[in-house]
Amino acid sequence: MASETVVPDAGAVAADGDRESGGIWAEIVGQPEAVRTLRTAAQAARDRLAGRRAATGAMTHAWLFTGPPGSGRSAVARSFAGALQCTDPETVGCGRCGACETALAGTHADVTIVAPEGLSISVAEMRSLVQAAARRPNTGQWRVVLIEDADRLTEGAANALLKAVEEPPERTVFLLCAPSDHPADVSVTIRSRCRAVQLRTPLAGAIAEVLRDRDGVEYSMAEWAASVCGGHVGRARRLATDPQARERREAVLRIPLGLRGLAEVFEEAGQLVRAAEAEAGEVNESRDEAEKEELRTAMGAGGTGKGTSSATKGANAALKELEKKQKARTTRSQRDALDLALVDLAGFYRDVLALRFGAEVPLNHPDFANQARRAAEEWTPETALRRLEAVLGCRTALDRNVKPIIAVEALAAELYR
Repeated sequence: MASETVVPDAGAVAADGDRESGGIWAEIVGQPEAVRTLRTAAQAARDRLAGRRAATGAMTHAWLFTGPPGSGRSAVARSFAGALQCTDPETVGCGRCGACETALAGTHADVTIVAPEGLSISVAEMRSLVQAAARRPNTGQWRVVLIEDADRLTEGAANALLKAVEEPPERTVFLLCAPSDHPADVSVTIRSRCRAVQLRTPLAGAIAEVLRDRDGVEYSMAEWAASVCGGHVGRARRLATDPQARERREAVLRIPLGLRGLAEVFEEAGQLVRAAEAEAGEVNESRDEAEKEELRTAMGAGGTGKGTSSATKGANAALKELEKKQKARTTRSQRDALDLALVDLAGFYRDVLALRFGAEVPLNHPDFANQARRAAEEWTPETALRRLEAVLGCRTALDRNVKPIIAVEALAAELYR
């Protein structure tokens, strides 16, 4: 079985040591132990190719990056991919050479990034990927296959990947990202052939520092966003820079004390679903249109002369296929936005329970402490726990493809009851 690297708990490493490495590793927030492990592995990979003696066991052909949402699984994997391809003779992962830059941007010829746009990764897509992975690298040191959201592999896709991981090509490295190494996320057989790097939730101080230094966010806004994002760097950035994201969060957190009658139950449920749809539309609308225009141009739209008719038919078929993929992507974006709202709700009920029992722990939503304290005074612990379980049950229902409006209306009714 592959060895495992376990990164210490969030409280074990001080925030001021989280961004100790420069170059390509500066993209990683709050994961110093993981950075040290991967730098050693990248150096060992370089030594191996150069015929030098490499650190024993430091490098392997398959890696599994796990951690809670927002811990930076994909960012860590991309940085590692860049370090493996880095052409700087003095360091691994310089962050300045073309190999590092293109690997981070997802445009390196020998780094294939699979980011599922639908709800799952199909077996056909994975078989095509495995065939590409068998080729030798063109310009880079390694052929790197990075699968974001490996927990979305269908059973057939997982089996196709397993064969490649069991018999890996000599110069191919697989990087898998998943929430955990639990069999529900990654099959036991694939897990056993990977070296696991478990990421931790970044500390609020490290997130605030990144928002200030990298994104230019004002100090108080950066501190607030870092304190309410639940350790999710991307969420913190969105809250700090997007007023609409802040408004949607506030609307969600007003729900627990706002359900005063059955009319409010269905109104709040509808608003929650519509907000998720609106957020997905904002994210995908411009991208969808740009993809369609690019496809039309590639297929010769507006052309004249012989062969135009058959080209138009081909373009229409390709456009329909693209629209199908875009619809799947929008559906996933809606589910992700709705799940994020449910995570916020769950965090509120967790705060209520913490206050009810006098636990000395940081609140998920410190800016809603007064509302949580009021709920803790009005509700029994059993009532708060049932509400929390209802939220988690709604997330499970959505994961099983229950129609969002049905799942959310059932949740709102349970919260009111």
